[in-house]
Amino acid sequence: AYMNLFVFSMLMLVLGDNLLVLYLGWEGVGLCSYLLIGFYHDDLENGYAARKAFVVTRVGDTAMAIGLFLLFRELGTLDIQAILTGAEQTWPAGSPTCTLIALLLLGGAVGKSAQLPLQTWLPDAMAGPTPVSALIHAATMVTAGVYLIARMHDLYLLSPDAQFAVVLVGLATLFIASFTALVQTDIKRILAFSTM
Repeated sequence: AYMNLFVFSMLMLVLGDNLLVLYLGWEGVGLCSYLLIGFYHDDLENGYAARKAFVVTRVGDTAMAIGLFLLFRELGTLDIQAILTGAEQTWPAGSPTCTLIALLLLGGAVGKSAQLPLQTWLPDAMAGPTPVSALIHAATMVTAGVYLIARMHDLYLLSPDAQFAVVLVGLATLFIASFTALVQTDIKRILAFSTM
């Protein structure tokens, strides 16, 4: 049941041509993650890990939601192609509004992809059954943030500051996660840090 719900949510996230549909899929994969991490709920540590993942990813999701509200207020649509076209026509390069929206969307990606500073949930997320955890968290869900930024690439082209923020976050996470993975003794946590 978890896998069916997750596949449905991930397909909605990837195939939606509207940011609202993408956001529904985005929250759907977050729900699946929460349910999976807390699967062995008799162990209190697993319940804590599930709550931690839920709360930390909600921080990023809230930033993304505010970004969507701003996009709708400024451009009057959440259709992805209309946004990318409208952004080029409405905002000059380096526009503060465009930069703010791009940074808010980056906040959503940081939460979902477990980038600094919202990376703390992922190592604990492997509390669920290992093969499914690896498939959901490592193979697909963590790449959702990358997908969002790639999909909104034209928005980031208008904002050099937001592009620089993406690079900084990615590089910092790359180095810290890689070196942390080197000193882990639990194979699940090694997988988690390698995924980041």
